[in-house]
Amino acid sequence: MVGAKLYERGASAGQVMAFLIASPWNSISLTLILVGLLGLGWTLAFIALSLIIAVLTGLAFDGLERRSVIPSNHTLAAQTADLQWRTLLDTFDTSPRGILETLVRGLRGSRMVLRWLAFGLVAAALIRALLTADDFATWFGPSLMGLLLTLLGAAVFEVCSEGSVPIAADLMNRAHAPGNSFTFLLAGVATDYTEVMVLKETTRSWRIALLLPAITVPQVLLVGFLLNATV
Repeated sequence: MVGAKLYERGASAGQVMAFLIASPWNSISLTLILVGLLGLGWTLAFIALSLIIAVLTGLAFDGLERRSVIPSNHTLAAQTADLQWRTLLDTFDTSPRGILETLVRGLRGSRMVLRWLAFGLVAAALIRALLTADDFATWFGPSLMGLLLTLLGAAVFEVCSEGSVPIAADLMNRAHAPGNSFTFLLAGVATDYTEVMVLKETTRSWRIALLLPAITVPQVLLVGFLLNATV
């Protein structure tokens, strides 16, 4: 929804796509969770790779827009004057009371993150109960079949980034498939049905909405395949 508002404010399709792909994996809360479950090294690697894919996808959309393959954002010229950062900063309440209220609202909002994390932990526990370590490694190991099954699972399961992390940690630690772990995290964002529908409603273009998974997923699969090859 934030991405949709950015588009309504004049951001290009490429900027919105880069925001959608990169933002879940570069938030403070999710970074802390990733470090705790995957380790600092893999967390930094996943963040860097997600940023590269986000930038490449954004550039691809900008190129398609210049070639008129996808429609341009017609609100861009009209809304440019509204994107005044100084005006935005002037609206912030920097008084002690304002800062305290902001912190309280942030703590209240963090409960949603914790709920999704708990959901992910329960889902990971169910997978552990239903699949032995050998079966899990066989089905979701560092093979082409495991990568494709992971992609299918990401498309079905994706509801929240925080909820996906515990399962991604199992793919890393139990199946020993870092590429599958990365694919599960990033492909879920690109194939999220609700996200695609919001993009369609906001941009009034099925082409823009469907190009998000069409452009992003092949990049994710390629990176996932290369990461698995390091095992």
